[in-house]
Amino acid sequence: MKKTVCIVIFATLWLAGVGQDKATLRLNLEKNKIYRLCSTTEQTTSQTVQGMAQNVESKTRYVISLKMMDATPDFLVSEIRFDTVDIRSNAMGKTTLISSASEGDVTSQETSALLSYFMHRLTQNPLFVKIDYAGHVIDIVNAQMLSNIILKDTASVTLTGIMGNALKKEIANMVSANSLKNMIETFTWNLPGGEVSKGDSWQIIQKMNTGGMALDIVTSSRLDNVKDHAASVTAQSEIKAAANAAPIQSGGATVSYDGLQGMSKTTLLIDTRTGLPLESSGKTSISGNLGVSAPGVSMQIPLTIKGETIVKPL
Repeated sequence: MKKTVCIVIFATLWLAGVGQDKATLRLNLEKNKIYRLCSTTEQTTSQTVQGMAQNVESKTRYVISLKMMDATPDFLVSEIRFDTVDIRSNAMGKTTLISSASEGDVTSQETSALLSYFMHRLTQNPLFVKIDYAGHVIDIVNAQMLSNIILKDTASVTLTGIMGNALKKEIANMVSANSLKNMIETFTWNLPGGEVSKGDSWQIIQKMNTGGMALDIVTSSRLDNVKDHAASVTAQSEIKAAANAAPIQSGGATVSYDGLQGMSKTTLLIDTRTGLPLESSGKTSISGNLGVSAPGVSMQIPLTIKGETIVKPL
């Protein structure tokens, strides 16, 4: 009898340590429990203007809190807050800090103080989000109301001219429903929404607007392994300018970016109990030419963007 018990115990322990062949990868959040996640991106943007190299280095940090309030067969209803928005940049030796931790100053002539004011306002308001079990944001119920609350303060902006107009456009884009969806999906949209076997793949097609550029991102993900409550996933993305993307209008110039394209590769460890990342690390590379047209000016500007993003729970 003792021998049989020992064999059973050994077999149980051995099986517990062996990778499983299947996993259910879908959001499965405990009601009213708060989950906090952090995303950090370090990026270098390089461009050459009339033979002169220009580099901008930036570090962006987002922290969100996610609380599931209700669930239906098709989606979760969640309260999501941006707890922290922190952007640090160095452009040719000039450093800038935009932080939601600062109340900023809506009447300032400094763009960092202005943007900090609006980032701070964003973090003071919750979003009520319908999100499907794959992590895709279906709808932000109060997106329009939030946008109205924040954008009404742009009437107090005293910065004028080209910079003032560009800033107001950037703020409007920042609090648009699409931008908010993209920010949330950085943390959540990694899943097939159901059961997959080791070696299975699934595809996510995402439209993103970054810096005024409309991009199409097609991500193919594969389940590599499952052990205990952790699923190892490898994801590879193809990035390109959206078909018929509208050019950027900036300071009287028209900027086209049709030829931009790139790739991203990410390794993820997904908690099979919640569907949220235990850790995620990805590298992205985008390159191409910007076509700049203005009265008396027409030029091509080579552009390269390289970045690394890490997502983890707090």
